Amino acid sequence: MESKGSKQAARAIRQKRDMLQKTPDSLAKPQMRPPFAARATATWAKLWPYVWPSGRRDLLWRMFATLALLLIGKLVTVAVPYAFKWATDGLVGHSAAHHIFGFVAGPLALTLLYGLLRVAMAALTQARDAVFAAVAMNAVRRLANDVFVHLHLLSLRFHLERRIGGLTRILERGRDAIETIVRTVVLVAAPTAVEFLLILAVFLFQFDWRYTLSVAIMIAAYMAFTFTATNWRINIRRTMNESDVDANTKALDSLLNYETVKYFGAEAREAARYDKSMARYEVTSTKSYTSLTFLNFGQAVIFSLGLTAVMALSIAGIRAGRNSVGDFVLINAMMIQLYQPLNFLGSIYRDIRQATIDLEMMFDILGKDPEIADRPGARPLAVDGGHLRFDNVHFSYDPEREILKGISFDVPPGKTLAIVGPSGAGKSTISRLIFRFYEPASGAITIDGQNIDAVTQQSLRAAIGMVPQDTVLFNDTIGYNIRYGRADATDAEVHEAARLAQIDHFIESVPGGYGAQVGERGLKLSGGEKQRVAIARTILKAPPILVLDEATSALDSFTEGEIQDALDRVSKGRTTLVIAHRLSTVVNADEILVLDHGRIVERGSHAALLIHNGVYAAMWNRQNEVRRAEEVLRRAAQEETVAPHAAQADEVELEPRSYDEDDADVALG
Repeated sequence: MESKGSKQAARAIRQKRDMLQKTPDSLAKPQMRPPFAARATATWAKLWPYVWPSGRRDLLWRMFATLALLLIGKLVTVAVPYAFKWATDGLVGHSAAHHIFGFVAGPLALTLLYGLLRVAMAALTQARDAVFAAVAMNAVRRLANDVFVHLHLLSLRFHLERRIGGLTRILERGRDAIETIVRTVVLVAAPTAVEFLLILAVFLFQFDWRYTLSVAIMIAAYMAFTFTATNWRINIRRTMNESDVDANTKALDSLLNYETVKYFGAEAREAARYDKSMARYEVTSTKSYTSLTFLNFGQAVIFSLGLTAVMALSIAGIRAGRNSVGDFVLINAMMIQLYQPLNFLGSIYRDIRQATIDLEMMFDILGKDPEIADRPGARPLAVDGGHLRFDNVHFSYDPEREILKGISFDVPPGKTLAIVGPSGAGKSTISRLIFRFYEPASGAITIDGQNIDAVTQQSLRAAIGMVPQDTVLFNDTIGYNIRYGRADATDAEVHEAARLAQIDHFIESVPGGYGAQVGERGLKLSGGEKQRVAIARTILKAPPILVLDEATSALDSFTEGEIQDALDRVSKGRTTLVIAHRLSTVVNADEILVLDHGRIVERGSHAALLIHNGVYAAMWNRQNEVRRAEEVLRRAAQEETVAPHAAQADEVELEPRSYDEDDADVALG
């Protein structure tokens, strides 16, 4: 569960969207956007280095082979109608065909030639696509990986601002857009342009300028109508995509909170919420399909008019003796053959335009500079004991609300410092500053005398272990999640870490053992089991500095005691910072800080703070009252189950959820 401070911070971030537009990695769209043509040019320029594989000789050869197959294939494509023409002239006894080709000009031989040319055309097309596949997929892989890596470089502020469902949808569409653009341009758009030029040349040299002009006008009108109608459809499709993203985000959010939905019996409410988004998607997608039918009809009308015009010219030529019947067939075959790339033209423009928009959003992410970046010349952190120091640190998520106000403390190597206080006091913010998820507004944070903003983030985070309040596991095996602490750990080391975290017996008792799947976010494991996995991977990491951010606050008292024993073993000999609600978990700390409204109001050992009889002592007394009340309730519940329900004793939970967590939170608040 996120702390109140982090929730308020996220809310403040949303309220300050205008301010965040100025931050390096905000995705807020500017008020004025350049024309689509300019944006498309910029997007394609960014895509080009991924498409042209300059560093891969094997892929360069594939690219050149693709271009050669493209040109040869289109020459064969244009030659196909000529075999049809010659066969037709042979059937009607046209003397020119017999004079030119002699005995091979027989209709049967020419029909066979027609078939062979069509087979060759298909073979060249498929060979071109197969050769180019590796180039296209390499571009998809490289760009998708670059974006994925960049997402992990962006700040926590960026990820708090973005909705996970919307972000994954952008990545999914962007990945598809790369393949669409690369394949469409190289395998469809370029061949179509070559075919247009070859067919126009045939009409000009085989017939006369009137045929060429008619076809050119038809192509120009077809393109103009297609581009205009598609631009109109783009706005409809953009609205449809926004509705789609909204519906997917709501679905993902609801499924990720499956248990919460069940707790409140909110299935109908969630269904209604999702259906509301899908209703908007239904309306916009219906408009999209309707506009597509209008586009297709308009294209058919324009092509039919152009076809009729050149066929009429051909009939006039036959009557005048300038053309043969074979020429009539040639023109018809050429025009029908032209219809396929023209029909693709609409799809080409629609697909490229939409893919460009999707890819633009992906490049928007890739173009954002990380808010937190290593300084030029940053060196790895040199850890010598792990002496952690905060020196007059101030921090705010936004200028209007300061979270930390001059925080100073010292944690010598091997010592334990605890920070307690009410929710929203800034405790979890301190842990985020240690990991350098944010930069302090002023002051310094040092480890062994080195300012953490002067060392590499990788080395800083490698030196710190974290056991958070709400451990989220990867949807993989238990062994994978433990080994996440150190990827090169052996099986024996993983098993030893599990033993020290007191989870080895549980793992060995489940089917599959260390190979058992934990489910998405670790939902198949209990809270205590997830915390033990988190402890095990921290043991495996073996960091010199340890941060325990309310690591037991979400657990019942019995489980808390077991987890606390494991945490004590992990923190022994390490510089440890403990952030806690429950004061019983920090009584052995070398020093305790009481934080309230971003300031340290008390500090000292547990005994000294009780003697001081201030804020800490009042919190301790309230939590003791809660624990005593919980113990009375627990014993009463056990007594009720002994005699009357002895037959069902095995089914009664012996460790009911305790009340001290909620009551303690109230006391601390």
